[in-house]
Order: sequence, then structure tokens, then C-alpha cells
Amino acid sequence: MKRLSLVPLLVVLVLAGPAEAARRRVVVRGPRRTVVVHTGFPVHRVLPAVVVRPGPVVRVAPRLYLAPVVFAATVVTLPAVTDWRATEGLDREEGWTDFTMNVDRRGRQLLLQINGTAQISFAEVVFENGETQVVDFNDHVHARGTYNLLDFKDGRKVDHVRVVAKADRDDTDITVHLVA
Repeated sequence: MKRLSLVPLLVVLVLAGPAEAARRRVVVRGPRRTVVVHTGFPVHRVLPAVVVRPGPVVRVAPRLYLAPVVFAATVVTLPAVTDWRATEGLDREEGWTDFTMNVDRRGRQLLLQINGTAQISFAEVVFENGETQVVDFNDHVHARGTYNLLDFKDGRKVDHVRVVAKADRDDTDITVHLVA
């Protein structure tokens, strides 16, 4: 008799286990750190504590900061062909994230594509000669779309792009495109 009463209990426990496990969401978070910037960084405000994503080995460190550019949120049409692109996925639960994209190519324009909604602090574009252009987003939230990040009509070689951002809603992808 006792054996029969244990069977329904075991069935409930066995079925509840996988259902409960399916609802759990594991988010791996690294330690939060203060954003590290070099001497001469042109943005003068308290920068957020971030999770630093492992990224490519940076070949060129910022040597000279150019005057900062305030992000104008100019929506553009994504060209059919871009020379290079990289995407970083952001999770809202992770919060502010510092990530670097290895470009190592010559181009004339950088585009920023947001798939979702993202709050962005700044983007740092480092050229092959160490000159660095900071695009200040001033921690504003930007909706889905493709935006003009930076124009450099002289066809400069970009070493890498660093972005500090967080997903505002759910999961968000940020893609940087280089137009040749």
C-alpha cells in the first residue's frame, strides 16, 4: 500500500524536474570593472561599471584622441555589400558590457546596426596610426535600425572598434559594418 502512494509522488517529482529546469535561465556574468580609458580620453563623465568581454588582441593602442564626435543618430540604408562586419550579442541581465571588434581593414565609413534596443555610452574607433575617434552616445537609448557611426572619406585603416553598451530590452545584437 505504501508503495502505491509513492508512485504518484515519484511521477510528480520526475515530471517537475525537467519542467523547472527548462524555466531556469543561466546567465554567465563576469566581474564588474570600471571602464578603463587612456590618458586624454575626451569623455568626462562617470563611466558605468562593465563586464569586459574577452576579445581580440589589440594591435594598436590609442595614442592620440581626436575631438569627440557626438552621435547624431542618423538613420541610413545598409548597403547591399559591406567590406567587413562583426556582431556582438548583448543580454539585458548582463548590464553594461565593454566589447572590442577587430576590424584591421581600410574603409571610408562605419555603420552601427542595432537589432533590438540598446543604451550606448560610447564607441572608440582606433586607426592604424593610433589616432582614436570617440563617438559619444551620452548613454542614450537607441532603437532598432542602422545608423551612421563615423565617416572618414579619406579611406583610413581601422584597427579596432570598442563599444560600451547594454541591452535595454531583452536580447540585442549590435553589428558594426565597414564600408569600403
